[in-house]
Amino acid sequence: METAKLHELLQQMTVTEKVAQLVQLTPDFFSEGGEITGPMQQWHLTHDKLYQIGSVLGTHTAEQVYRIQKEYLAHNRLQIPLVFMADVIHGYETIYPIPLALAASFDPETIAEAARLSAKEAAAAGVQVTFSPMADYMKDARWGRVLEGNGEDPVLSEALTRAYVRGYQGPEGTLAADKERLAACVKHFIGYGAAEGGRDYNTVDFSDLELYRNYLPAFRGAIEEGAKLVMTSFNTVRGIPSSANKALIENVLRKELAFDGVLISDWAAVMELVAHRVAADGKEAARLAFAAGVDMDMMSDCYLTGLEEGLTSKADHKRLDEAVLRILQLKNDLGLFEDPYRGLTEAGLTEKFDAREIQDAVTETARKTQVLLKNEGALLPLTVGQKVALIGPKADSKDILGAWSWIGKTEDAVSLAAGLQSKPVELTVVPFADGQVLTDEEIAAACEAARDQEVVLLAVGETSEEAGEAASLADIRLSRRQQELIQKVSEVNENVVLVIFSGRPLALAEVVENAKGILQVWFPGSRGGQAVADVLLGDAAPTGKLPMSFPRSVGQLPLSYRMLSTGRPMTSENSDQKYISRYMDEANTPLFAFGHGLTYGELVNETAVLQAAEMSENDELKVTVTLHNPESHTVTETLQLYLEDLVAEIALPTLELKQWQKVTLSAGEVQQVNFTLTEKDLRYVHSDLTLKSDSGEFCVYAGFSSATAAKVGTFRLLK
Repeated sequence: METAKLHELLQQMTVTEKVAQLVQLTPDFFSEGGEITGPMQQWHLTHDKLYQIGSVLGTHTAEQVYRIQKEYLAHNRLQIPLVFMADVIHGYETIYPIPLALAASFDPETIAEAARLSAKEAAAAGVQVTFSPMADYMKDARWGRVLEGNGEDPVLSEALTRAYVRGYQGPEGTLAADKERLAACVKHFIGYGAAEGGRDYNTVDFSDLELYRNYLPAFRGAIEEGAKLVMTSFNTVRGIPSSANKALIENVLRKELAFDGVLISDWAAVMELVAHRVAADGKEAARLAFAAGVDMDMMSDCYLTGLEEGLTSKADHKRLDEAVLRILQLKNDLGLFEDPYRGLTEAGLTEKFDAREIQDAVTETARKTQVLLKNEGALLPLTVGQKVALIGPKADSKDILGAWSWIGKTEDAVSLAAGLQSKPVELTVVPFADGQVLTDEEIAAACEAARDQEVVLLAVGETSEEAGEAASLADIRLSRRQQELIQKVSEVNENVVLVIFSGRPLALAEVVENAKGILQVWFPGSRGGQAVADVLLGDAAPTGKLPMSFPRSVGQLPLSYRMLSTGRPMTSENSDQKYISRYMDEANTPLFAFGHGLTYGELVNETAVLQAAEMSENDELKVTVTLHNPESHTVTETLQLYLEDLVAEIALPTLELKQWQKVTLSAGEVQQVNFTLTEKDLRYVHSDLTLKSDSGEFCVYAGFSSATAAKVGTFRLLK
């Protein structure tokens, strides 16, 4: 529909119809079951009002979408179609590894392809908008929703967030024609990952400098890629809940980030302004959220019952028209006015989606996301004919999908035991029930089974209920009984490999010495057991890198490799002194640092050089790293480039990731890897919140993790 016709349609709408377009409900209002992710409320809707609503969230079949849309259009006066949204976070029915695992790939193209195929499957079920990607910056693994994000580095997160948007939406302007794509909703604006104590929905308090430096880059990237929607966060910022934070929405989101799409609240977040005690009731909550700039009220009746009577000025009605027009534009971008069913036909509703392409891609992706944390004595990969015991609560568990796999079928998931059954090893499986408190007798039986094995795989970790939304933990260690299992088994067989299933970094200090190998597999998705088995046997090599540091202790949290030096930094020379920034009972450093991840074999960094000692604003500076593969097989690694700004206007991290490259070297090969730095790489947010660079000296580091990156050299920027 032409833009002029959208304006004509807007002029035909009554105020009541306009307000209703700003409301989103679940399918059960249309006598259909749907996804429930928050507190339900008692609503009293008239028949007429129901068929003026703008959007539905949480449908899960094409039949459901088709029936609701058909029924709706039969009653809607102006034939304005509904738009259907859902949580397509890491797959739809076929489940990919969790987003934090996808981030471990360090590969934007892998993520873009995962988003494309997830969109394809979801669109076949009638979904039109996904509440993804999550762009929240996060460095506290107690927060359950780290599972859903890209980790602790804003540069990496921006690149991956952009990739999600590209994958979901396709090239700009093609959503209407390409019905296998979804519109993307980037979330949560803003600061959700900074919840105090890592407790979900909790207070957030950070400086504007922190906001601009760490929290905005990924949102900026998503918006520049054309994300159609943004979702507000549950938390407060500067003491004001995000859904009522007019200054942030108007000045930062709309003006500075130039976002002109739909701003939607999170589930019942408008009504929660009452719980925050910034609104006395639903009507005041509606007034605050609407004035702040929230276009769509997800699953509360604040707008529906309290907004219209508060529209008392021309400015209010202008704001209403702007919000409605954005929603109409979204529907137009999706091609819904021409095809309200977006490719669904009544005849085709019974056709089953062919997921074979997606299943193969999910398996391949799950191979790329596993992180080999430790491999003492090259215990992995396993070899043909080895006697192997697979023990633990995750040994034969199908609870490997993770949160937000609400359409995925756990019973169809491939467990690790199933994945290993087809491998050429002599396998003994000793499973336990997920979440079960292991008895002494069961641990004794596990030890007996492990005693005469060449390798013992201990499959341990979290259940799907222990990570995700509303799944914050004060203690992120393995359960006490799992720790005891690991200790007891290691006493009878030293060749222990931990296979860890989790939705977050865990504190593993108490078990790390009891295992020669540790493979972090996250929640690896529908085909996870097959993919993990492939890596354990060497049919695929582990190539993942940590997108979040693993702490030694919960007391270190929040934790990031991007630490400031402080006025009294701890160094190797003064580490025995007292009056420096350190813990008395724990190291400052993580157990496993950001960017860490071993593989089968090792590349050697032979030389690393800077092209020049100086560069101007318009110059480029080449960094060349020469790598050698001394192994007898091909090795793939992720080479990472870090910078340190030696003197800046504000305190900066001692090390910051700038670029990275996947490199694959065949046996004996020597290869030069080139990075190109520009003035843009040297910019940082100043105290006046402007993004710019300063003249001065910079150190360049290169390596395979933030902890092991070695100094390449120093150069000066001339301005």
